[in-house]
Amino acid sequence: MIGRNIKAARKKMSITQEELARLTHISRSSLANYESGLREPKGAILVSIASALNTTTDYLLGHPDTQEVLTKDIESAISGHPDLMEIWSEIKNREDLQSLFREVKPMTPENVKKVIRIIKALEEEKKEG
Repeated sequence: MIGRNIKAARKKMSITQEELARLTHISRSSLANYESGLREPKGAILVSIASALNTTTDYLLGHPDTQEVLTKDIESAISGHPDLMEIWSEIKNREDLQSLFREVKPMTPENVKKVIRIIKALEEEKKEG
């Protein structure tokens, strides 16, 4: 299961085994062994792989999808705000912005709204500049 999840996350990021091996300072053959299920990464190596793939060790280990839970929490927090829901629909499709929410959880519903408004302002500023 770990190997399948590593491979899926790597493919989602569109990087090769060589690139991931370089990012995590492991050999490509070790990574291939992890992905094929011949070996399992332990400790710091698992953390390094998760970090490089912008995911969690929970995901790689096959634990319940924390991203799905996080998404439901965010959508619950902004359910009465159509403008924020519209922005969230854009954010949830961008891995770079989703990582912000994963890093700062848990958040109060009010803080979720603030973060989404800040992201909107930054995105608008980037478009103007």
